Amino acid sequence: MTASATMGPRLRLFTFAAPSRFYALSGALLPWLWAVAAGLTLAGLYIGFFVAPTDATQGESYRIIFIHVPAAWMSMLLYLVMAFWAAIGWAFHARLASMVARSIAPTGALMTALALWTGALWGKPTWGTWWVWDARLTSELILLFLYLGYIALVNAIDDERRADQAGALLAVIGSINVPIIYFSVKWWNTLHQGASVSMTAAPKMATTMLTAMLLMTFAFWAYAFAVVFTRTRARIMEREAHARWVQEDAA
Repeated sequence: MTASATMGPRLRLFTFAAPSRFYALSGALLPWLWAVAAGLTLAGLYIGFFVAPTDATQGESYRIIFIHVPAAWMSMLLYLVMAFWAAIGWAFHARLASMVARSIAPTGALMTALALWTGALWGKPTWGTWWVWDARLTSELILLFLYLGYIALVNAIDDERRADQAGALLAVIGSINVPIIYFSVKWWNTLHQGASVSMTAAPKMATTMLTAMLLMTFAFWAYAFAVVFTRTRARIMEREAHARWVQEDAA
């Protein structure tokens, strides 16, 4: 096999990852993503708040989990995805990867803040207090600070490449906090309850509750894709302003 033959698939992959290709592909996907996000959100909220039964222990207050749990899941997942793309951009000088990482950060911070806020609303009737320095709550708060620190750092450095490198270093180091959040209820004696949904065990909730939870989770996924794609497209137009394809698209 010749060198040109082995380089073919690799070159096609990098061509597909070019800002111009991503801009066109994401633009085609955005209407569908927004539609899916809206439809799943309406279905999930309806089932969660009007169809799912009342919890025997926590009463109606438990319904906050249909927002709280998906937001908490997304807060951790988005951080790992942000760190991954930031590291790819750092290691391979891939502009698009760095732009995606920057675009993920605000959405991840939003999901983390939403998880903390809804957790406080849930904690008041359940624990009798809005906040405790519980291992999971504290590590989730640290996650919010990591998101905000990443956003502040990349925006504080004028040179785009140096900013991407510094942000990638912070994101990669901060990713150690994600397994701490996930396993905190197993490693320490915490007030926060364990997982109700597990990949290795049967769900601990009614089918309608699980359905609502999954619908909201997929809705948050679609929303995150839509927002990140929209923000990345804006960054592409800003960074690639002098490229011919951008000028032709603007015309």
